[in-house]
Amino acid sequence: MTQYAHPETLVETDWLAEHASDPKVRIFEVDVDTSSYDQGHVAGAIGVNWKSDLQQQPVRDLLDKKQLEEFLSKNGVAKDTTIAVFGDNNNWFAAWFLWLLKYYGHKDVRLVNGGRAKWVAEGRPLVSEKPSFQRSEYKAQGPDASIRALRDYVLEKVTGNGAKIIDVRSPKEYSGELLAPEALPQEGAQRGGHIPGAQNVPWATAVAEDGRFKSAEELKTIYEGKGLRSGTETIAARTRGSCCATCLVTSGSATTTARGRSGAASSECRSRRASTQRRGIMCRWRRNAGGRRC
Repeated sequence: MTQYAHPETLVETDWLAEHASDPKVRIFEVDVDTSSYDQGHVAGAIGVNWKSDLQQQPVRDLLDKKQLEEFLSKNGVAKDTTIAVFGDNNNWFAAWFLWLLKYYGHKDVRLVNGGRAKWVAEGRPLVSEKPSFQRSEYKAQGPDASIRALRDYVLEKVTGNGAKIIDVRSPKEYSGELLAPEALPQEGAQRGGHIPGAQNVPWATAVAEDGRFKSAEELKTIYEGKGLRSGTETIAARTRGSCCATCLVTSGSATTTARGRSGAASSECRSRRASTQRRGIMCRWRRNAGGRRC
């Protein structure tokens, strides 16, 4: 039976309830709807505004190393802090933040399976008080260029037929009918359509009704149905963080190398700037020979 490659990357809401007040843990909530946090949040959780906290202005590029260091320092994060992230919309932008933390070398990052919706559905408490923490002096690593795919790398792979491409946007965005998610018109592509040869597997396909990831066996069936095979390099693309979530689902973590029980799988989550069809993020990974995946 297929197993997740790195189950330690995912934690459940029970874990979140148990560790939210742990001084060695920082909880970050990253919602697509930036007003959700102020409507009530997990006690001890830090609200992250993806519009202002996770991108440079006005160029909307990744945070640079110093900017991330400042953000984590003001929230009391140390190198050995366990960071847990979650959010709305099936952890869409929470997974983007997880990838950003990995890009700058933070070792212990977890994603709360099911996100905000599962916490609320279980009737767990929400508070309005915002936490405060003593400032730290966080020093990031990297950035790790090996987990970021820029235009030329992607173009080489596309023209040379050297990788499979999975487009995790909605079917209407994939077809070119829409340039952006219906609820996020500002998150649009520069042109309609998709990269030649890309297969459409919307991010929501990877999750169950409660927002948790589908089983490893179900994911194996989904992606193999789109032509992925053992040892095949795959690039997942979209306009923002859900492709990194797809990378997480498939490899078990957004780290450079993921290993399944029956062999190794290199997993690189790569992002790119607006230089081909759209501004966005690209992730790539290899499945190991045993088909172990998350």
